[in-house]
Amino acid sequence: MIECRPGARTWGEDDEDAVWRVAIDLVFLNTGNAYDALACLFGVRNSFGFRPLTEGRGLPEDASDRLRSEFTAWGGPESAHGTTWITWAELTAADWDGTDRSGTRSRLVVAGEGTHWAPVWDVMRVLGGLHGAENVRLVVWFD
Repeated sequence: MIECRPGARTWGEDDEDAVWRVAIDLVFLNTGNAYDALACLFGVRNSFGFRPLTEGRGLPEDASDRLRSEFTAWGGPESAHGTTWITWAELTAADWDGTDRSGTRSRLVVAGEGTHWAPVWDVMRVLGGLHGAENVRLVVWFD
C-alpha cells in the first residue's frame, strides 16, 4: 500500500492532522510479481544477489489504522513475511544503477520506470510533489 501524510508539509509532522493515511492499495497499480524486482527493492526471494533498498523494517510504528487492519486481515506477522517500508525520499535517493550478483541486471532494469512498477512510482511522485517526499511511503508484505 502507498501511505501519505497530508498536512505534514504544511502544518508540520507533529500536527494532529498530519497522520498517515492509505492513499492506494498496490492491487490497483502493480499487476506483476517479478521476483528480481522484489529482490532488489525489498530483499524478498533474493537469489539474484541484489543489495535490497529496504528489508525487514516491519510495519511502520505510526502506520495508519486502515493499513494495520489490512495487515491483520492478511494474517498479520504469522502469515506475512518480508514486511517493510520505504519513503519516496529514500526511493528517489537510491542507487538505481546497483546490480545483482552477476553485475548484469540493474535495479533500473528490473524495477525502474519502464517496468510494471512505473504506476507505483508515478503515484508516489505525484503525492511526493504535493505533500513532500518524506511524507509518502510504500508499505509491503508478502505471503
